[in-house]
Amino acid sequence: MTYEKIDRSELKILPLAQREHKMTVEEIYQLDAEIPSYENKNLAEVADRIVKAHERGGQVIWMMGAHVIRRGNSRFIIDLMERGVITHVATNGAGAIHDLELALIGATLEDVERYIKDGKFGNWEETGRYINEAVKRGYSDKIGYGEAIGRMIQQGFEGINFPYRDISVFAAAYRLGVPITVHRGIGYDITDQHPNADYAAIGYTSGQDFLIFAHAISKLEGGVFLNLGSAVMGPEVYLKSLSMARNIATQRGEEIKYFTTANFDLIQFDDFRDEGKPYEAHYYHRPKKTILVRTVKDGGESFHIQGDFDRTVPHLYLQVVKMLGGAF
Repeated sequence: MTYEKIDRSELKILPLAQREHKMTVEEIYQLDAEIPSYENKNLAEVADRIVKAHERGGQVIWMMGAHVIRRGNSRFIIDLMERGVITHVATNGAGAIHDLELALIGATLEDVERYIKDGKFGNWEETGRYINEAVKRGYSDKIGYGEAIGRMIQQGFEGINFPYRDISVFAAAYRLGVPITVHRGIGYDITDQHPNADYAAIGYTSGQDFLIFAHAISKLEGGVFLNLGSAVMGPEVYLKSLSMARNIATQRGEEIKYFTTANFDLIQFDDFRDEGKPYEAHYYHRPKKTILVRTVKDGGESFHIQGDFDRTVPHLYLQVVKMLGGAF
C-alpha cells in the first residue's frame, strides 16, 4: 500500500537573517565571568570524582541536552576538553543545531510560539543546509554525525567560514580528537523538515555515534557518567549502551559496576536513590530510575544536582579546575 506524504519541496524556506533570536554569543560565559551563587553539598563530591577519574586516565562522559548550551556553558565544556578532563561529549540534534548557529551567526534560539503560527518555525535556510550537508558528507565518508558537524564548523564549507567557531563545542571536539556523538530520532529536529534532509544519512551517522558512545561506556569502570538536562535521550542511550557493554564484559570475565553517575536537572527529589512505586509520578522519570538507581545498584554511586544549568555547570567547572590546581 502506498500512503500519501507531505511534499517538502513546497516548503517556503527563509534566510536566518529574517529570524529574531533569543540568545547571542554575548550570553556565553567567559571562563572568568562572575557566576550566580549556588550551593549543593553533592557538587564538590562529583567534582572530586571527576578529577580522580581524570588523574587515573578514566572516562568522564558528558551527556547533555541542548539547554546546557543555551544557558551559556560552551566555554566551560571546551576548556574541560582542552584540559583532557572530558573524554566524550554526547548530545541530541538540538545541541548540534544551537552550536552550529552560534558558530555561524553568533545567535540562536527562535521564538517557537511566534513562528509556529504560520509555519515559519524551523524553516530557516542556513541551518538546514549546513546541518544536512554535513551529515550527508559524513555518510559518504562513513563517519559519525557529531564528527561530521564538528568537521564542517572547524574547516568551513564551500567558502563559508564559521566566524564564532571558537565557542563551538563541536569544532573543539573535532580539533582535539574528543569523540562527540549525536543521538537522533527522525522528526525530532527542525533540520528534518528541510528538503535536503537525507534520512538514510541521518540514521547511519547517528547509528555510528551510538556505537562510538557504547564503546566509551564499555570503558566506564572507575569513571564518571554525567547526564545534564536530558530527560529521555540521555538515560535511554546510556541504558542500552551499558547493557551492550556489560554483555561483552561478562563474556570476558570482566565487570563494569564501580563507577559514578550524576544527574543534573531542574527537578528536585526527596530521595533520589529510591526509584519509587509505579503509582508515583517520579517513578516514570527516566534519569532518576535509570541513572541514579538501577544502573549503580551493584557497586556504583549516584548523585543528583538540582538547579538551573547557568549555575550548576559553571560551579562544577570552577570546582574541577580548582581541584586540578589550574588557572581559569
